[in-house]
Amino acid sequence: MVGVEDVESAAARIAGYVVRTPTLPSPGLSALLGVPVTVKLELLQRTGSFKARGAVAKLLAMTGEQRAAGVVAVSGGNHGVAVAEMSSALGVRATVVMPRTAPARSVQAARAAGADVRLTATMPEAFALMDQLEADGLTLLHPFSDPVVIAGQGTVGLELAADAGELTDVLVSIGGGGLIAGVAAALRARRPGVRVWGVETTGADAMSRALACGGPVQVDVDSRITTLSAPTVSPLTYTMVRDLVDEVLVVPEAEAYAGVLELAEHAKVWAEPAAGCLLPAARRVLAKTGETTRLGLVICGGNASVEDVTAYAETVF
Repeated sequence: MVGVEDVESAAARIAGYVVRTPTLPSPGLSALLGVPVTVKLELLQRTGSFKARGAVAKLLAMTGEQRAAGVVAVSGGNHGVAVAEMSSALGVRATVVMPRTAPARSVQAARAAGADVRLTATMPEAFALMDQLEADGLTLLHPFSDPVVIAGQGTVGLELAADAGELTDVLVSIGGGGLIAGVAAALRARRPGVRVWGVETTGADAMSRALACGGPVQVDVDSRITTLSAPTVSPLTYTMVRDLVDEVLVVPEAEAYAGVLELAEHAKVWAEPAAGCLLPAARRVLAKTGETTRLGLVICGGNASVEDVTAYAETVF
């Protein structure tokens, strides 16, 4: 298990490389949902998502030999961009494997940062190629199955705990589970009375299936939300979510798209469906917890293009 001491250590290590993103009350979302809402604007992080935290935490923890070998990462978009940019900043050669469904802007951004980007037909094939490249000698920088990466992502939770007012419930999106595992570890130590809720979308629900089966299982990913589309969770993220998270909710993909539009209209932020899914999930949480709830939402990333959001609107309407 990753503990708060690990998260605190990661926070000290990465402080000069990442942004302490704003934690603010959202009058617009508070009016929309009918309860006080605080947002952690991690979409304002370097590379546009929380992934920069875990990537640089791992790079800084590597030996000189590991960095000299070059790193390999697999990604649906944001992790790849973060690894590419943070590796470039530290002078490390990076290879990023992405499925062809990854956002074109993420592929372009990773290449612009100097990474060797390899494209595969599917996400499971991307993970398989990552494994092969690791076997060939590259140093693995896994998006979630690594305690150092989880600790880096958990610094989001440390900042939220320190900067937010009173909260009763915090919602965090789940792909492979690295972000929610780290955030939950921090919140359980710093805000032990706060409930933590995970959110997945239909077709990208590896954590929900793991919880139902008693451990990680391989799932057939069927989702256009590539930043949440891990084909499995890791034993570590599964265990941490099982032990630290109150419940994982699964919302329809179309509701996540609608959430993107609601965030733009009511919160005035430009987010991804990986963050948009928090709003339909928040409504489910409120149905369980009632009007005394004080919500915290981790707005995890903002790497959506105008074309992407236009397509989401067409799907919704």
